Amino acid sequence: MSIASKLPSSEPAGGAQKSAAPVFFRKTFAVGPLQCNCTLLGDTRSGKAIVIDPGGDAAKILAELKAHNLQLVAIYHTHAHLDHVLAAGELKRKTGAEIHLHAEDNFLWDMIEQQCQMFGVPYVPQPDPDKAIVDDQDLGCCGGVAIHTPGHSPGSTSFWFEEAKLLVAGDTLFRGSIGRTDLWGGDYDQIEKSIKERLYCLDEEALVITGHGPTTTIGDEREGNAIVRG
Repeated sequence: MSIASKLPSSEPAGGAQKSAAPVFFRKTFAVGPLQCNCTLLGDTRSGKAIVIDPGGDAAKILAELKAHNLQLVAIYHTHAHLDHVLAAGELKRKTGAEIHLHAEDNFLWDMIEQQCQMFGVPYVPQPDPDKAIVDDQDLGCCGGVAIHTPGHSPGSTSFWFEEAKLLVAGDTLFRGSIGRTDLWGGDYDQIEKSIKERLYCLDEEALVITGHGPTTTIGDEREGNAIVRG
């Protein structure tokens, strides 16, 4: 039972990919009990990195950081559903990196134990988020900015890296589909507006890292998404 997409895909997520700029490192891999796509982004000049959606397998994430000589400086969440957050606490303990979440998803963070019970996933206690993400916030690494894209959840946030033409969309946008809106605080009208007004205006060639399953591009979804087209 997925808590992510109306049309979930079992196709594996993409692996490491670099932008044209040699200083930008990106690796995406599935983690946790529901195989959330976790994305590690680093600046190879400064050695600083951020992680988006560490939904589990903290040891794997830490090993990737070590292998690429990167220091984790921040933990960002696209939203607070259990499958996107369960390794956050351990990463904070091991690295000192602060946890960032949009404030409108704090209520979901507070009910992680209830979410785990609902989906039959072992509960892992998490510390409270350290900082609230705000719309258009500079992420402080790799040229990223936050885009508030509510609908899948009230605080759902996507992360845009303009120079790399990369969007980390969480469970807002999928290849051929969108995130489900029948969970706590979900709203179809909101997610449709978020996608049309905040995401489909981005570079059509931009690679989209989805919350689960395969990557896509903005252009492909504007033209061919089964639920929301541009």
